[in-house]
Amino acid sequence: MRFALINPPWDFRDSIYFGCQEPHLPLEFGYAKAALEAEGHEALTIDGQLGGKTLEDIRCAVAGMKPDFTVVTTAPSYLFWRCAPPELRIPQLTIGALGRDAGTVVVVGPHGSTTPAAALNKLAADVVILGEPEEILPRLTSSWSEIPSICYRSGDEVVIRGGPHYSDMQKLPGLRWPDEYVNRHSHHHHRFEATPERPGAEVEASRGCPYSCTFCAKENFRNKYRRRPTGVVVDEMAALIEQGVEYIYFIDEIFLPQKDLLRALANLDVKIGIQTRIDLWNEETLDMLAAAHCVSVEAGVESITESGREYLDKKCRMDTSELADRLMYAKRKIPFVQANLIRVDEDDDQEVERWREQLITSGVWANKPVPLFPYPGSPEYTRRWGQPDDLAWERAHAHYLGDFESFSDIQSAQPAPLTQLELPRNAR
Repeated sequence: MRFALINPPWDFRDSIYFGCQEPHLPLEFGYAKAALEAEGHEALTIDGQLGGKTLEDIRCAVAGMKPDFTVVTTAPSYLFWRCAPPELRIPQLTIGALGRDAGTVVVVGPHGSTTPAAALNKLAADVVILGEPEEILPRLTSSWSEIPSICYRSGDEVVIRGGPHYSDMQKLPGLRWPDEYVNRHSHHHHRFEATPERPGAEVEASRGCPYSCTFCAKENFRNKYRRRPTGVVVDEMAALIEQGVEYIYFIDEIFLPQKDLLRALANLDVKIGIQTRIDLWNEETLDMLAAAHCVSVEAGVESITESGREYLDKKCRMDTSELADRLMYAKRKIPFVQANLIRVDEDDDQEVERWREQLITSGVWANKPVPLFPYPGSPEYTRRWGQPDDLAWERAHAHYLGDFESFSDIQSAQPAPLTQLELPRNAR
């Protein structure tokens, strides 16, 4: 069987999307391609974003391949399943451009994982995968009635089989990327201490998170914390280094202080960046992180008060003063350290500014608190409205636009409503 794996040519105009808009390696498609080929299938990745391809380019590539299955993702790389664009306009346009040569249309991503029936209908797809797709895609060649974690139509009925799938991270292989992919990857995600001279890349050492912070969209996918074998991660990174990569960003939801991995990274000639919680690190492990050539740390603090962190269910191990001290210690060892803040009612604006000023004076960047988008699949959404239904994305988006007058500094001054961003059924 032939599979076309498509990452659309993303466009974020008028979106509330606050993730990075640069292209990144499509790790989930890298694993999926390896899994499909291991089963004897043919797989072609068509990356509209990293490859700079138009919808017409993608249509021609699909027409030339004539795949049995065409797989389209609803988020720009697994790195941004956690904060995907709520709207499905770009996947809608992509699927609409494919024509009859697409074969069976498969949708993967956070939208189908959280609201599978809505994603199936909005995208006029044949089947939606709930959760992580790498191990499910090869099974689609058999009877769908025997496959878990999928959503499809059977006559007039929409069938949802089971909950989201979690891939076995111990079995996913070390990835190898074509030179053309690596050479086009000029972006160094969340790196600020130097101007890039050679390509960047992304790798993951783990998936999921052992915590349940209310703002994190993880209830319907990427919920279970799972590590990849250290040897596989190091081998994948070594191959990227051989291709000229000088900086690797770990896309892990939470990069934990695993000493075996930190020791191995210290022996690699590559700089790294991570996202983590600063309360999980002590001076010893921060020293090890610095020795592992880390140049960028994005640390989730979220609130400067214990009551705010309690509302967000952070289960933080430190008080606010200790968090500041640990961040400042990290900055003495690592070139760039950032403390992320979310706007919560429990925090006083003037106190927040004083705390930010203290950190900024010490060299730690702390952003102005950003509004909390209640992503479907997050505890915050469930707390407000219960389990997500087919209108969950519209409900969360309308709440966000209605409750806030200003947004993060990389968003449009006034994002458009979801109903304006997505295509009506008769336009698909």
